[in-house]
Amino acid sequence: MPDAFLQIENLKTHFPMERGVIVRRRIGTVRAVDGVSLTLKRGEILGLVGESGCGKSTLGRTILQLIPPTDGAVILGGKNLAELHGKELRAARADFQMIFQDPYASLNPRMTVFDALAEAIRAHRKSPAAEINQRVATLLQKVGLSPRFVKKYPHEFSGGQRQRIAIARALAVEPKLIIADEPVSALDVSIQAQIINLLAKLSREMQLTLVFISHDLSVVKHISDRIAVMYLGRIVELGPAARVFERPLHPYTQALVSAVPIPDPERERQRQRIILSGDPPSPLNPPAGCAFHPRCAHANAECARVLPALENFDAERMTACVRVKEVNAE
Repeated sequence: MPDAFLQIENLKTHFPMERGVIVRRRIGTVRAVDGVSLTLKRGEILGLVGESGCGKSTLGRTILQLIPPTDGAVILGGKNLAELHGKELRAARADFQMIFQDPYASLNPRMTVFDALAEAIRAHRKSPAAEINQRVATLLQKVGLSPRFVKKYPHEFSGGQRQRIAIARALAVEPKLIIADEPVSALDVSIQAQIINLLAKLSREMQLTLVFISHDLSVVKHISDRIAVMYLGRIVELGPAARVFERPLHPYTQALVSAVPIPDPERERQRQRIILSGDPPSPLNPPAGCAFHPRCAHANAECARVLPALENFDAERMTACVRVKEVNAE
């Protein structure tokens, strides 16, 4: 992608598993993220979906260097974040921020709204001291809150209001990239729509690149330009949101899309659900070949032997399946 803003190249995050009290010995490795490559342009919203435990949150935290990668590169605006340390990494953090799943846990209960936002502004010297009050008021208005809330504490707000404060704090340092890790899953359905619309609006207005992590495909479809489907630490399908929903290519994506409720009762009764057998394999001991093949109805001997690479299916879409053409011809 010639206008790439964020490039993730063969990113891996592995956690050693050890046993023993006096003498520790390694008994295996959890491959939470195992060779992810993605490219995003400035202002793009990428939806990242998959089952619990597939590595979505670990990938998001690794991109932001909250978890150090085992291998690979994260290139943001021409800088490889994986090579930055100390003061260089702290200075670069103004370009990327994170919105966490639980807004109450991510806010300091002893700090007022003003203190939480002003702390971020002061840390990265984004405004002169005389302008911080106005800057905080502007941030609250931007996320749909009144500036008169500045002296209140997190416990005095509802869940949706807390998440708006968390979004304002992320915006306080004027970032170029935001990772939103399940930002609406802890909220009521009516509030979810408000927060999703707010994030989409801010992304358009501020040209923010946004990685939206969720297990809810209907939410991801609403906000995303493209969707990346993750399974056991790897991307198995990538493409425009509308096309992924209209015609999923990978058998795993097909199963996920078939589980999304349809608001039309008649169509909902007539459609056929794809029920996957078994549970996802452990990232501590993944199966040989394609990790999805033990649960795939289309798998053959080649699937159990060959690890499929994420390759172009057409001009817009990529998938990691050795039988993708046969599966979609059936």
